[in-house]
Amino acid sequence: MESITADDGEPIHYHDDGEGPPLVLLHGWTSTHRDWNPFVAPLAARHRLLRWDARAHGGHALRTGTVATVERMARDLDNLLTRLNLRGVTLVGHSMGALTLWQYLRDFGSERIAAAVVIDQSPKLVTDECWDKGIYGDFDWARNAVFMRALEHDFAEAVLCLGADGLDPRARQRYLDNAEGVQAFRERMRRLAAKPLIDCWASLSAADYRDVLPSIDVPVLLVYGARSNFYTAETAAYVRDAIADARLEVYADVDHSPHLWCSQRFVDDLLSFVWARRGASCPEAG
Repeated sequence: MESITADDGEPIHYHDDGEGPPLVLLHGWTSTHRDWNPFVAPLAARHRLLRWDARAHGGHALRTGTVATVERMARDLDNLLTRLNLRGVTLVGHSMGALTLWQYLRDFGSERIAAAVVIDQSPKLVTDECWDKGIYGDFDWARNAVFMRALEHDFAEAVLCLGADGLDPRARQRYLDNAEGVQAFRERMRRLAAKPLIDCWASLSAADYRDVLPSIDVPVLLVYGARSNFYTAETAAYVRDAIADARLEVYADVDHSPHLWCSQRFVDDLLSFVWARRGASCPEAG
């Protein structure tokens, strides 16, 4: 991997592949650049493709005392785009990556950004009496406090249960069956340094981007799973209606990672969106 040094001295690691209009891929909480591996070949054939490991992610131990808040990650993103002198960027954010994207637009605007892609995320994770479009529709501050205590007790199991206890009963059944994929995920979570990721979650769950959505002045593609573990169809519709230039694609019968379950459709949707916004047809690979 390549790296830059952020303005607080923390190394930010990333992969840089391909040539063409830049795509910057932002992964979810507890994940890494590897989530985007299935997309490298089809996307890097037409684009310069950057995939980072967000601060405190990817197995990179923190070298500074700076907490990996969403504000800090947005600043890291600005450091990366500035250092590489990238403009006309399409930001693609899944889950936490979408929150980072929204925080970046709040703090740094869209001067370097041509378009954005948001994958299965709510602008406010924690619910209250006036907001039912966050996690599960009823994940209030009390439930979040219980979850954070569970993270401190057994980080890996708490992360697994966050997905298993959600809106898709199939995820619960996979957890109860202790399927091979569940076991592999548990082992990967156990290898992570929990404290920086718990601090990160505290920041993510405190964030609220409902005010950011109407101010977005670039086109946005929204990709949601019809059977998301976390968010209802009303959440997707809210985000679509709050952004001036937004196109919503709902992938049937898939969960919080619709891009991974329907990778070919996602590639097609992403490329057609990006190149249509450029007023051109997507060139053939090779």
